[in-house]
Amino acid sequence: MSRIGKMPIALPKGVEVKKDGKLVSVKGPKGVLTREIPDTFTVTIENNHVLCMPKVVSADIKALWGLYRMLIQNMAIGVSDGYKIGLEVVGVGYKAELKGKDLKVACGYSDPVNFTCLPGIVFTVEGQTKIFIEGIDKELVGRVASSIRSVRPPEPYKGKGIRYIGEVVRSKAGKAAVK
Repeated sequence: MSRIGKMPIALPKGVEVKKDGKLVSVKGPKGVLTREIPDTFTVTIENNHVLCMPKVVSADIKALWGLYRMLIQNMAIGVSDGYKIGLEVVGVGYKAELKGKDLKVACGYSDPVNFTCLPGIVFTVEGQTKIFIEGIDKELVGRVASSIRSVRPPEPYKGKGIRYIGEVVRSKAGKAAVK
């Protein structure tokens, strides 16, 4: 049995869950999220708790049980509180700025890299070195943050690049001078 899958999901205040066939929709103060749940799972809603249970227990189903439970929980947290990921731009001449709703990052290339704002995502920039990505969908927020970081990941010699706030970059020693 899945330890995570067995636990009921306690819904935050102001969050409603509705099941319509395969679709589970979660509505809260920040918006609405929907996700398709396979037929092999039953989702029951009672007393402000949601329970995700498999219809038949097999090795394949047990592997996905905790996943679908956490996906529903992430939807409930997203529509009530939202998700926020911070990135830090480190390097001489490296900077980030907003152009309307879109993000423009200068990180050592001849031209700045532009990121268009996807629906459900909000970019904010503090100073010129901190970027914050906010939204209600945890998967989308993480994917956008990862794509921004992948433009110039932190390098291990000087530490220049784009990193998550709080990420530790282990620096390597460069070449030793030969005497």
